Amino acid sequence: MSEILSFSAALRERSSGSHSRSEHAGFMGDLLTGEGSRDDYIALVSQHYFIYEALEAAADRMRDDPVASVFLSDRLTRLPALEADLSFLLGADWRALIQPLPTTRRYVERIDQVGATWPGGFVAHHYTRYLGDLSGGIFIGRVMQRRFGFETNGIGFYLFDDIADPKAFKDVYRDQLDAAPWDDAERERVIAEVLLAYRFNTELFEDLDRARAAA
Repeated sequence: MSEILSFSAALRERSSGSHSRSEHAGFMGDLLTGEGSRDDYIALVSQHYFIYEALEAAADRMRDDPVASVFLSDRLTRLPALEADLSFLLGADWRALIQPLPTTRRYVERIDQVGATWPGGFVAHHYTRYLGDLSGGIFIGRVMQRRFGFETNGIGFYLFDDIADPKAFKDVYRDQLDAAPWDDAERERVIAEVLLAYRFNTELFEDLDRARAAA
């Protein structure tokens, strides 16, 4: 008799291929192996700014939702760190120097849409970004720190000073996913939205690749 997977385990299993494709996309692979430049890293941070601006605005709208609000934690908030990183990397006028790439615009539009109308869809994007940040993101931050000689300035996005035990935090989050009052049909919709979020991430890396090739 086969074991019945929890929802969080099923979600993790069914998104693992998409996660791997996104994580090893050419642009990100180059950054991690030393082929990417400091400008490439700044380009990535710039796109993150627009994504987290949308995600954290959606989180504010979802604070009164009985399902989505369970997943919200101020300890996850990334926007102030991104603003500080960009100020360090680009200077005080950084806002005038960055703009969203086409995939980022589509990604933001989707977050805005589900963040206004669909708690499960919002949680899908929240899960994809923040649990990724607490997993591979922490590793990426350490690599960028070594590569570019950063201390904490420039990689604040990857530092979760208020989360002493990322694994314990992720375990609680997965328990909350398992406890969410979604039927099988809604769980399938949430999984599909997670896969869409991973696709946005992969396509963003492709956009970044094209942008640096054209520079």
